[in-house]
Amino acid sequence: MPFTAPSDLPRTLGALRASGHERKGVKTEIRDNLLAALREGRDPWPGIVGFEATVLPQLERALIAGHDVVLLGERGQGKTRLLRSIGNLLDEWTPVIEGAELGEHPYEPITPESIRRAAEQGDDLPVAWVHRSERYTEKLATPDTAVADLIGDVDPVKVAEGRSLGDPETIHFGLVPRAHRGIVAINELPDLAERIQVALLNVMEERDIQVRGYTLRLPLDVLLVASANPEDYTNRGRIITPLKDRFGAEVRTHYPLEVSDEVDLVVQEAHLAAEVPRHLIEVVARFTRHLRESSAVDQGSGVSARFAVAAAETVAAAALRRAALTGEARAYSRPVDLEAVPAVLRGKIEFESGEEGREEEILEHLLRRATADTARFALRGVDLSELADEVATRRVRTGERVPAAEVVAKLPTVDALTEVARRLGAEGTEDPGPMASAAELALEYLFLTRKLAKDETDDGDTVEYG
Repeated sequence: MPFTAPSDLPRTLGALRASGHERKGVKTEIRDNLLAALREGRDPWPGIVGFEATVLPQLERALIAGHDVVLLGERGQGKTRLLRSIGNLLDEWTPVIEGAELGEHPYEPITPESIRRAAEQGDDLPVAWVHRSERYTEKLATPDTAVADLIGDVDPVKVAEGRSLGDPETIHFGLVPRAHRGIVAINELPDLAERIQVALLNVMEERDIQVRGYTLRLPLDVLLVASANPEDYTNRGRIITPLKDRFGAEVRTHYPLEVSDEVDLVVQEAHLAAEVPRHLIEVVARFTRHLRESSAVDQGSGVSARFAVAAAETVAAAALRRAALTGEARAYSRPVDLEAVPAVLRGKIEFESGEEGREEEILEHLLRRATADTARFALRGVDLSELADEVATRRVRTGERVPAAEVVAKLPTVDALTEVARRLGAEGTEDPGPMASAAELALEYLFLTRKLAKDETDDGDTVEYG
């Protein structure tokens, strides 16, 4: 959505000077705003989860030092989101010369046309205001990226108009010069061909650009940030040594270190079609973490945080589908919905070469472990033996096509279930969904710890604990 600049901002160079406005370089601007946020106790990184004590302090030190930065980490660790968050540290509005091809500050025109206009118009030089969202430029590095895309090239139309090839005004500027006084982010930097990376050397050190054999001394004011995957960094592609040397800081990212951070990340990012209780999101989070630790999974390619998000969305979709099939008024996720995850998301995981044919078995085993770990943590101290004894005699039926009300109707009245409901947030609601979900987790835990038997129908639609 485009932003509209406040009407009381100066609209000419003379008015801008009279207002007392001071020009700052983009790195100084970011440093001042970051330090102000830290002093005031404001979070400079809203929406960034799990990096508070590790990645963010390193990144903050790099930005305060005025360094260009490369984030190094496996897929799905939030590198792109973190790069985009740097844009929030820019001033909300900044003045530019109105109509200029680059975002030049009215105090410091750098292109021949803008220098000429400033000389001719003086204090009447028109000023426009640009929002911080327009000062962040992002490019996904691909092997077919050309120097013209990043730096620029001679514009044949301008040459055809009668200008000579040596005229600087014949150049069509690329992405980097057009980001003047802003941030340039290059995702997956090692995927850039080495000859293209060479074109960035002058930009990062001398802050000028070279196009078709002649150099334009444009004092570009940009912060260059990039992301790279460690596997690409060493194998498929690489960042050339002179370019690595020009980055002032290399910051390693990581997956969430705590289960609670993974849960918070899923809650923040997932678009859920039905309600998913926190204990099921925790199962998904633990499942994802078990995959990252499994020797059967190719850890070089990583297990993205997007896997956990997609798994939670799949659980919610399974609940909504059941509600449609059974006529339930409210779709509420239950442990039975977790069974949809391995089959749907199997293709998002890279397995080691010796595990062909065992992929689904591995996923199901790790999902059972995650379920047991979550139940053990949530229900520790609860004596479930009475529940096991009662269910063994009366059997409780559940499954993909069994409504929550039917599950609850079969449950015995025992103190343990009351405590289970309290622990898992199912207490004090008339809707049977939360109670059915909580009870199913307890029953599945009893099965996984061999305190109950479980019989499944051939089609998998129903399960009986007993």
